[in-house]
Amino acid sequence: MTKSFATFLIKVSILLTSLAAVSFISSATNNISLAQVTKDITYLSSDELKGRGNYSAEIRIAADYIAQRFQESGLVVADGISGADFLQTYQITKTTPKTLNVTINGQSIASESIAMVSTITHFSWTMNNQAKNTEFQIHNIGKDDDMRAIIGTLNKQGGKHIVLLNPKHKALFKRYQGYFQHGTTKLTQENTNQFSGGIIVIVLSAITAEKIITLNISGISTMSKNELVNVVAIIPGKTKPEEVVLYSAHYDHLGIKAGEEGVIYNGADDDASGTTAILNIAQHFAQQGDNARTLMFAAFSAEEIGGFGSRYFSQQLQPQTITAMINIEMIGKPSKFGAGTLWMTGMDRSNLGEQLNIELAKFGKKIHQDPYPKQGLFYRSDNATLARLGVPAHSFSSAQLDEDPHYHQTSDNLASLNLTSLQQSIKILAAATQPLVNGSITPSRIDKNLVNGKGLIF
Repeated sequence: MTKSFATFLIKVSILLTSLAAVSFISSATNNISLAQVTKDITYLSSDELKGRGNYSAEIRIAADYIAQRFQESGLVVADGISGADFLQTYQITKTTPKTLNVTINGQSIASESIAMVSTITHFSWTMNNQAKNTEFQIHNIGKDDDMRAIIGTLNKQGGKHIVLLNPKHKALFKRYQGYFQHGTTKLTQENTNQFSGGIIVIVLSAITAEKIITLNISGISTMSKNELVNVVAIIPGKTKPEEVVLYSAHYDHLGIKAGEEGVIYNGADDDASGTTAILNIAQHFAQQGDNARTLMFAAFSAEEIGGFGSRYFSQQLQPQTITAMINIEMIGKPSKFGAGTLWMTGMDRSNLGEQLNIELAKFGKKIHQDPYPKQGLFYRSDNATLARLGVPAHSFSSAQLDEDPHYHQTSDNLASLNLTSLQQSIKILAAATQPLVNGSITPSRIDKNLVNGKGLIF
């Protein structure tokens, strides 16, 4: 036998093994059809839904479609979590700066040199060298200090702060100023908690706290409230109903480009693909009808504006009841590892990935480690909220973020997707998580102390 012929036989053997693995997965998940996957994602990413923008009429239409699909698949209401219509309603409050006036040592500071982020509507502070201030704290950020780190720390602390920022940081200050001008969004119930928010006023000036003799600051912000919904349904467990496996995705996107009615951010990959996945995985396991654990399916809104849907959802349940969270984010195209392959965030945070790969090894498949560690993706999707509560919560994706020209663009539409790869990714997730569903594996919990907390002010 020649060396080249032997090499040929090895390649043929590998190909046949791969085809057999795909066939095995397909037979185990043959009720996840390309036709239904195509139908779901075509509608969810259609112009009719106008990009599923938060607060739009169309996002509620999308929610109704998801609820209808859950009902048709035989899922039921999650008592105490969702209503009879599968909808979980919550309210968010947006606080937007309107006016800010700062006077230091009798000199008014120009508007282009001040910025404010706040969770309250009105405040007025006065300080002089004869009266000790106890209402707010003053911080210096010198020319060699890390502005991002210091502002981030104050955000996590909450409370009332004035930051005197050395002019060397002017470029970064302008970025913060522009960001703050858009306002802050909080869950309404968080906004009513005096310990959950606060104020940060940044003054771009060479002056330091030690040189302040008199100080007068006042600010006004406007506040608006809006209602949004998550869509939540369950398949009750047969033998371990108190243990829950959560499948989730966000169904909101960017909506319509401001001022241009016909320019739509369809969000086909982000994240109509993930929403399509949970719809078809729900249908798959409902038809199986033998899940030991309770399976919960959640379609979150408000991911694109701060993850408030998943945050509210997490407050309505006991996190210790969630065995694992499979959050699905952008799986509409082949990953860098090939069509129908996935990677997961935070593989080192729990042993969930290792356990899923033991199952997938039977099919000659695997879920890969996040190939973009510098982008901090573990914290950039809805899994982070549950991970902060100790749940082994991870996001699964196929996105090639370093090469994708469609992310958050109007070109993220149905035509940009590979529907066969999408279907295969859904099948892989269903097959990989079968041991979670039947109760034969239990992943380790995430160490809450190692997960970065959310800011309290912005």
